[in-house]
This record gives sequence, C-alpha cells and structure tokens, in this order.
Amino acid sequence: MDPIDMMTTDYNCEYLGLSRLCLMENAGKSLSDEVATLSTFKFSRPVKILIFTGSGGNGGDGFVAARHLLNRGFEVEVYCLNTLDEIKSDDALVNLEILRNMEPRVSRLSVDFIKDSSYLDRIDLDKNSEYIVLDCLLGTGIKGKLRTKVRKTVELINEINGLKVAVDAPSGLDPLTGDISDIAVEADYTVSFHKIKTGVKLAGEEKTGGVITCDIGIPIEAELFVEGGDLLRLKNRKNDSHKGNNGKVLIVGGSKDYYGAPAISAKAAIATGVDLTYIYTPKNAVLPIKSFSEDFIVQEAKGDYLSLEDLDDILELASKVDAVLLGPGSSQMEETGKLFNVLAMKIDKPLVLDADALKLVDLSLVSKKEDLIVTPHLSEFKSFFKNVPKEDSDNLEKFAKLDDKENLDFRKVNDKIDAIHKIAKSINGSVILKGKYDFIFNGNRLKINRTGNPGMTVGGTGDALAGICLSLLSQGLNSFDAALIAPYLNGKAGDLAYEAQGYGFGAQDLTQYLGAVMSGLME
Repeated sequence: MDPIDMMTTDYNCEYLGLSRLCLMENAGKSLSDEVATLSTFKFSRPVKILIFTGSGGNGGDGFVAARHLLNRGFEVEVYCLNTLDEIKSDDALVNLEILRNMEPRVSRLSVDFIKDSSYLDRIDLDKNSEYIVLDCLLGTGIKGKLRTKVRKTVELINEINGLKVAVDAPSGLDPLTGDISDIAVEADYTVSFHKIKTGVKLAGEEKTGGVITCDIGIPIEAELFVEGGDLLRLKNRKNDSHKGNNGKVLIVGGSKDYYGAPAISAKAAIATGVDLTYIYTPKNAVLPIKSFSEDFIVQEAKGDYLSLEDLDDILELASKVDAVLLGPGSSQMEETGKLFNVLAMKIDKPLVLDADALKLVDLSLVSKKEDLIVTPHLSEFKSFFKNVPKEDSDNLEKFAKLDDKENLDFRKVNDKIDAIHKIAKSINGSVILKGKYDFIFNGNRLKINRTGNPGMTVGGTGDALAGICLSLLSQGLNSFDAALIAPYLNGKAGDLAYEAQGYGFGAQDLTQYLGAVMSGLME
C-alpha cells in the first residue's frame, strides 16, 4: 500500500465515524502485543523497552504501546525527539499527555525529551544489557536525507545491543520506493499496520527484517469511499508560481445549440485552480461562449461544426497546454467524429472524453492510453464499451441499477462492481461511471464517491465534472487520483448549492461553489 493511500485511508476513517485516536489506540495495543510475543521468544529474562518517538502519528503509536507494555510488566523508557509544542499529531499529543499525567510515577516509566543532538550522548545505556528498541520516529512520512538529530538517533539505535522493531517502516527507508538515501534503522522486525507499505515490500528483509502486519480495525470502506482525506492527493500551489504554472487546458466542443456545455466545463476548470483555459469551438458558438466569462480564451473553428479542417489548429493549441477535453456540447456530426478519432490518436497530453466524444471516439484508439479519463453515465458507458462480450453486457444490464434497499445488500453491490469492472478494465485509463454513487475504476483499483444530491440531475453537472477532471490532470495528478477527486468536489459543490438554493440550482451555480469547497477542504 502506497504511503499516500494509507494517509488518506487513515483520515477517511473519521468520515465513517471511526476516530483516528481510536485507530492509534488499536495500533499501539497491537504493537505492544507483538513486542511482548517477540520478547517471550527472543529473551530468557525480562528486558527493558526503549521507545524513540517523532512528532507524528508514529510517535503516538509508541506512546500508546508504552502504556500497554507497562501493564504487561515491562520497564519502559520513552525518548521524545520533539517538545510538546512540536508534536504535529493531536492524537499523539493526547497519548503523550496521558503518560505525563501518570505522576507521581508508580509504573516503571520514564519520559525524556531530547532537545538537541548532544543530549543523545548523555543517554546512559548498559552495554552488557539487552533491550527491545522501538523505532517510532518517522514511519511513512519521510523522504530524502535525515535531519541531524534524527540521523544521530538512528545511529544510536543501531548501536544499541538488543532487538530493534520499526513501526510501519524503518526510519530512513523511503516508504514508497524502499530506497535508503542516507542511513536507516537496522530493524530486526518491522510492524506494519493495516497493510504492508509499498517501500517495505520492495526493500526486502535485508532492510526491514521480518515483517509483521497488524489489523487495527480499519474497514474496507475507508479505502474504497472517496472522502475528505483524499484531498491530501492534491498538489500544493507554490508561492512563487506564475501564470500558467498551475495548469493550462484546452476544451474542444460546443455547437449552435449546446454552447453552454464547454463554458460550464471551463468555469469548473478555473474554479478548481487552472490558470489558463482555451476553448476551441464552431463559429456559431463563439459569441455565446465568450459572453459567459472574460476568463475564457476562445478560438473560432473553420465552420459551423467541428471537422477535420480544424485538426492542425487544435493540435497546435494542444501542444501548448497540459491537458485536453473532447466532447462537451460538440454534437454528433460524422465529420466531428472523424476529427475526434484523429485527435484521440495524435494528442499526447492527458485527455478527458465526455458527452458526445464518448459516442464518437473508437475505444480501440485510446484503450492503451494511461493518462485518460472517461466520464460516462450508464447510457454513455454502454455506448463507449459497445463491443464488449454479450455476457458482460448482459451482466451490466442485470446489476447496474440498484435502488436504495438493494444498495444495502452487499451481494448485489459486489455483483454491480464486478459487472462494471469486467468492462472498465479493458482500458488503461480511468473510468467514472456517474450515478447516485459514482464508481471510479482504473485497472484493478476502485473508488466510490457518495457526494451529491438529486438536484444534480440538472443539465450541465456532467460538464462541470469533466472540467474538474481536466483541471486536476493539468495540475499534475495521475488519471486515477484526478478521477476520484473530481466527482467528490463536484458533489460537494452540488451539496453546497442545494443548501443555499434547494433544488433550484443550475450547473453554473454549482461551479460558483467549487472555489469555496476547495478552500474549505484544503485549510
């Protein structure tokens, strides 16, 4: 499991009503259980436990473990590398305060704060004694070289005579790649919570020791449901960035009757952080689209509908942007279909296919493209994947539509997931199947979005979703991360619109709430 996936899952538990403080308690208790077991098998007599803690959740796991190990009769010494005001995790601070509140000291516990590297030299350890050392310094939140105090602590841990147990990942080892750029704790065992982290698996036992995985009560729904924790996947905007650094996008679409669609997509893209938005549209849609916003850069097509005559102009524009959207409001003219199929083959930028493009573009032309997002509702899904085996098509018809009662039947929900997955996995890109619950697929990966409300059946909300996908792709997210976050943001904005206006809101109203959603979620 990648570190970012673990972080988002951890946060998402809160949205299910399962507090992270509870998870920390479970993790610390599991850690103490494993340490007690190792002690029984590795040592013939009681040994002292040394716990070195950092400022994050890993340190909190250590504080909880200390409490449970005391109850098992161990003597425990805790060494905190951070002062109280430097502890970043509120839950860790709660558990540290519990230890500090155990005064006068009856349990065999000491808690010391390592204010600087020189303090480490004063730690008096008997070289003839054996210890169990818990590395609760960094866990999955480390990249690159270690800071001086952490590095010296790692050196000290490696010098101690005893059994070393790392929590989640040995400090100094990259939890994503398994690389060690400086030095790392030489662990005899690594205790991983919930699932083994990717870097630990890649590193192998030479770097991690034996790997033990502990269940801490995280339900699978915390992994599968898109919630606020998934916003951790968003890229941070640099303070010194300038125009164009945060995304340039091109939207190809629009027609005489459906000029609103590309405009709504463009508004949604801008509202979710894009710097520059280009729209390539037929002559008869240019003025209406320009009237929506002065922020749009609108380029006029050769004729009154999109055709191969526009190919060179569009490819030139596409070369200047970071991501491209095909389809909103374009209509389904035969000439437009020819154009879209050539564009789908030639454009080498991240691509979103929506609306009419899903009916016009041949799936085989984009099936190998990884930086692709398609955003169909059920009818468009059937159209785009029209050449699937009949058995898969029949299963989709049978299981795709579930009512509220059936959504509580895990068998039927899993049948629906299987039916969609068998079809969606035929492309390398990401699929968002829109509905009451949005199902997002990429290969064998699945996410389910639950935001939104019945008011979003109004026309244009799908165009907004496509614009958000486009925006996130242009800002450097991979297709799956962009595809899972976009419907969450779109639904949250729809929920805000409903709170303010009831069912009397339109897609344009929804886009006006996206900025507020992004701001509120990122603070």
